[in-house]
Parts: sequence; structure tokens; C-alpha cells
Amino acid sequence: MEKEQRKRVQFSLIYVLIAVAAVWLFQGLIFRPMIVRWQEVPYSRFREQLATNNVQEVTIGADRIYFTCCMPMEGATPDQVYNTVRVEDPDLIKDLMAAGATFSAEAPSSGLLVSLAGILIPMLPLALIWYSVFRRMGSGGAGVMSIGKSKAKEIAGEMTGVKFGDVGGLDEVEVELREIIAFLRNPDKFTRLGAKLPKGVLLVGPPGTGKTLLARATAGEAGVPFFTISGSDFVELFVGVGASRVRDLFVQAKAKAPCIVFIDEIDAIGQSRAGARAIATNDEREQTLNQLLAEMDGFAPNQGVVIMAATNRPEVLDKALLRPGRFDRQVVVPLPTEEGRLQILKIHTEQVKLAPDADLQRLARITSGFSGADLANLVNEAALLAVRRESEAVGMADLDQAIERVVAGLQRKMPLRDDVKRKVAYHEGGHALVAALLLHTDPVHKVSIIPTSKGALGYTMQMPEEDQYLLGEQELKERLAVMLGGRAAEVLVVGEPSTGASNDLERATDLARRMVTEFGMTEALGPMRYEAEAGSGYLGLPGGPARELGPETAVLIDREIRRLVEEAQARATEVLRAHEPALHEVARVLVEREVISGEEIGRIARG
Repeated sequence: MEKEQRKRVQFSLIYVLIAVAAVWLFQGLIFRPMIVRWQEVPYSRFREQLATNNVQEVTIGADRIYFTCCMPMEGATPDQVYNTVRVEDPDLIKDLMAAGATFSAEAPSSGLLVSLAGILIPMLPLALIWYSVFRRMGSGGAGVMSIGKSKAKEIAGEMTGVKFGDVGGLDEVEVELREIIAFLRNPDKFTRLGAKLPKGVLLVGPPGTGKTLLARATAGEAGVPFFTISGSDFVELFVGVGASRVRDLFVQAKAKAPCIVFIDEIDAIGQSRAGARAIATNDEREQTLNQLLAEMDGFAPNQGVVIMAATNRPEVLDKALLRPGRFDRQVVVPLPTEEGRLQILKIHTEQVKLAPDADLQRLARITSGFSGADLANLVNEAALLAVRRESEAVGMADLDQAIERVVAGLQRKMPLRDDVKRKVAYHEGGHALVAALLLHTDPVHKVSIIPTSKGALGYTMQMPEEDQYLLGEQELKERLAVMLGGRAAEVLVVGEPSTGASNDLERATDLARRMVTEFGMTEALGPMRYEAEAGSGYLGLPGGPARELGPETAVLIDREIRRLVEEAQARATEVLRAHEPALHEVARVLVEREVISGEEIGRIARG
């Protein structure tokens, strides 16, 4: 790419030199002779005017003499300048002085170099400005001359530096991708049975699960050229640039086949064309998508090029992009299981010095719901905490504190009034005790009343002991009771609720609404789905249009949601009233120490 850029600059400089030479030739061969022929008179005529004292001012040059007259000659203007050929005339100076004319001599010319310098020097600042602008616009291979060229970066397969051994927790996904690698390495093994190489592989999953890392590992294992580009790199200000870049990308890829082309965040150009807005407009993204569809499965053959793409928003992609023949295979990259989290933690702690008490198995168990990126960040935060306290190794305390920083935020040493501190202690103690005393809730890991950077005055951290994929109605109702345990404790002890329960009420209401409208967990409405409040997308986008509800049904839904929330608060109040001494003891410890562990809460609850 740099070589091509240098060629373009040299090509443009040649044009500039040609333009300068043309200007000089025009000035020297055409413009100046035109002026000379227009003003020229014979030397004898000059002597006649000098003899009659009609010459006013004279300039004697190397080859010509220029003069003006006091009275213009016939047919000339008053300010006419005349010129004539200079001849050897020894009496010229004496006659000029006798006639009273003003005369001077013209400095001798240095020839061609001086003429060129006179042209080039005034143009030098403009040339420097032009070159700097061209250099800036052409940086990164995206100059004016290459605006339609693809921005994809080519990486040799072995240079990606990533193999499947560097990716943990995705064994099932590796099986899918290893077949693609076998195709690229030994296509004859498959083609002899009539099998065809998949044209596209779409990696779908939540953010941070390692989709881009898997694509790099696939290229590293296959040992083939790897082109990587982001979906947003296709879209530019100018119309038609996106489609041009798609064409150029596939031209490069076909020249290096077999190879892999990876488009990250393909939803930037692959969004669905359905809907009212798509009918009314025909924007640049649609042109880019149309070109991509044609390149993936059109009239032109596309042999040996595997398209890999990644997105966390599969629900917005165009159906034509997802059909067989384009993205033949969709590989779901899920959040890692406990065993997968352990593999990821081992990979990320290879370069980290761990203390003997660092239990990665326990850490993998209590980090349910963490993605690979979350676990990498957790290990890095723990290492930074160990460096901050000048430790020689990363211990379990550092890892636990890193989990708190990731989940709850950075602790703030913000002083609280005694009455506020007491309310927060009872609030968090209510959450913790209800969670400890009910049967189907996640164990309490830690309770703190130290304010955090996320705005919370305290938090109760629950860590599941195993991955949960299915929840029953009783488990969801107990979760509602835990969410409202803090508000129930405030009402029970202080006598009134506070604003600290606003987030608890929001989460409880959302969960109760899902129980009613999505899970069919109410007798009044029956086993029906009424709304699409929680979407199927990984970013929480709606899974489909909301169902049209009648006024009576909407009122009944609100009534059932309120009933579930009120029952949950009543249950939490009943549990806390039955164990009020334990609530006071937990609050007392929190006021004194600001932090209490889940084991200690369990002992207090059992006592």
C-alpha cells in the first residue's frame, strides 16, 4: 500500500513539472514575441526621433532598446513603449545626452536557469501546500485517488498469533470452525463426495464472548491469508464508495484464494431493508449491502473465499444476508460455562504471578454470567490492586475485590450521617437475610455499606454456585422477595421507606411484568404471551412488535404485576419479622465494620 502511495505522489509531481515547463514555454516563445512584434520599430526611426529631441526615456538592454516619446508617433497611444534592435553605435550615448533623454541600462540575464527560478520560486509555497494536503488526505491508504479502495488489512494466517489453544471455553464452537479449516486445507477430501465449501460463517453472541478472537484463531489454524475489516469502514460520505470498496475487497480476496475475509460488526451495513423507512429511501448502506449480497452469491464465481462475520445483533440483519448460499452457517458463541470460565482464567493468568490462596476453581464458580472479556478485565484489575498494595503476587483477596469493582464499581470514602448509615445498614441487611433464609436463592457473597462510584450507598453481592439455565415460578417469586427485602426492612425498623429502594422497585417490577406477560405465571391471564417487553436480542432489543392489548387486558396485567410485587414484599416482611434479632445483629455489624461476609450472615441467620 505504501509503494502504491509513493507511485501516486511521483505521478502527480511529474504533472506539476510538465505544467511549469508549459508555462515557461508559453511565456518565452509565444507571449513575449507577441509583445515584441507589437511594439517594434526600425532603428533608423529611433535615430530620427532622437535627432528631433522627441525621445523621453530609454532603456538599453542586451539585445534591444526600449524607449518612450514626448510626442507619440502616428497611430500610437500617449503612453506607448517602443523597442528596436540594438546595433553597435558608438555615438549613441553622446547623442542621448545631447537630446536630454533619460537613459539606463538593463542588467544582463543569466540565461535559462534564472528564467526557471523566476517561475518556480513564486510557485514553491503553493507546491508545498498542495503536497502537505495530498499527504494528509492520502495517509492510511485512503487518499483521494484511492477512496473507493478497500480498507481491509491483510494478515498472513500464521501472523495472526492466535490459535485455538489461546481461546478457552468454546469447545463446541471450535468443532464448527475446524470443519472450515479442513475445507481450506484439503478441499479434495470434501469435493470428491460433492460437498461444497461454505461461503459464509456468521458468529453470533453477546459482547465480549470472543467472536473476533475466534476468527483470528481460525485464520491462524488454517494458515491462509486473512482479510479483516469493520462494517463501518465501508460507509463513507460519498455515494457509491461502500459498494466500490466491497468490489475491491473481493477482487483482493479472490487473488489470494483460498483465504478468509472477516467483517466485524456486520450489522453496520447489513441491517434489514424491510420497513417504511427502507421503502422511502435508498441510502448508501443499502447500496453497500446489495453489492455484498451479489459478491457472496451472485453470477460471478466466488471460489475459495470464506466470509466470516461477527455481530451481537442478529435480529436486525437482512434476511437475504442470512439465507443459505450466503451465510450458510450461523455459529452461536455463548457465555462460557463454569468449565469454560476456568479455562479462560487459566489462559489469562499464565503471565500473572498468583499467590497460593488464589483459587481459580472457586473464582470460576462465582462468576456466572461473566464473558471472556469480563474475566480478562477481572484478572487485570486484580493484578493492578496487587501492585497498588505492593504485593509480590495476586491473592484471592485481590480477585474478590476485583469482582466487586467490576460488579459494583469503585468504592468511595464518602462520609455518611449516622442516621443514613443506619438506614443503609438495615436496607442491605434486609436483602442479605431474606436471601440467606429462603431456599431457592443465590448465596450471599458479601454485603457492604461503603458507597460506590455507580451511585449506590451499599450493595449485597450474591454469587450463584452453578450456572442456571431454567428458573421455576417459586424461584422467581423468591427473587422478588430478595429484591424487596431492603424496603421491607426499612418499613419494619425505621417505619417508612426511603428513596434507596428505587432501583429495587424498578427491577422487581420488570421481573413481575415478565412473569405475567412472557412466562404465563398467573392464573388470571393464563398461559399466554401478551407483550415483547424483553427482547431476544443480545443487547436487550425488542424481539418483535408488541401485541395489541385491549383495555381490560391491560388493566388486568397491571393488577397482576402489582399483586406479585405486593406478595413479594409481604413475604420479605414476614421473614424479617420472624428473624428480627438477626436483622438487628447484621445491621449492628455493618454499622461497626461496614462490610460483612456471606458466611457470617449465614451464621447469624442460623443462630
